[in-house]
Amino acid sequence: MIFSGVSLCKHRNRCCWAFSAVAAVERLIKIKTGKLIPLSEQQLLDCSRNGGNQGCKGGWMMNAFDYISQNQGITTEKRYPYQQMQKTCDTQINKVATISGYRMVPENDEEALLKAVANQPVSVALEGHGRDFQFYNGGVFTGDCGNSLTHAVTIVGYGTSKKGLNYLLIKNSWGQSWGENGYMKIQRSVEGQGGLCGIAMKASYPTA
Repeated sequence: MIFSGVSLCKHRNRCCWAFSAVAAVERLIKIKTGKLIPLSEQQLLDCSRNGGNQGCKGGWMMNAFDYISQNQGITTEKRYPYQQMQKTCDTQINKVATISGYRMVPENDEEALLKAVANQPVSVALEGHGRDFQFYNGGVFTGDCGNSLTHAVTIVGYGTSKKGLNYLLIKNSWGQSWGENGYMKIQRSVEGQGGLCGIAMKASYPTA
């Protein structure tokens, strides 16, 4: 489990699993319907207790996907806004989007990860507590990074830089002041298992 060890969610990195899952679902729904509907991270924090999810103390995106499919949907961010802390689950909500489940990307397989990302956004866990990662401000990230899975983000694309570096484009939950307006280009096709920062170790995506 991506574990924060805290009960408050004043910093979005403490409930990153919910933001990662919602970003993947939002973009899948847009692919299917053409509409980008902001969905509720707070609903996941309050209500997704399955599989050991613990709100602001930690969770997994796969459990969030399971909750959404079993609950037959998730509501909007406007209807169930982010409150920076875990609260009592509100069950009297209007569900606006749903998924059928999720699939796992084969572990430590960057080629399989790239194929998945070519079709839709993918939720991933990675190591995000290092100084180089935390203070990233642009370009292709090639910094010092291990594979301790402490953070969750969403891969939304990929490409090659002008310098010839292959990268995955990730959406973070730390706001637009971080990185490139909230995004990072992280190097792909690196030597060793798991990818840079362990990005290929635990990847999943919702299905509909």
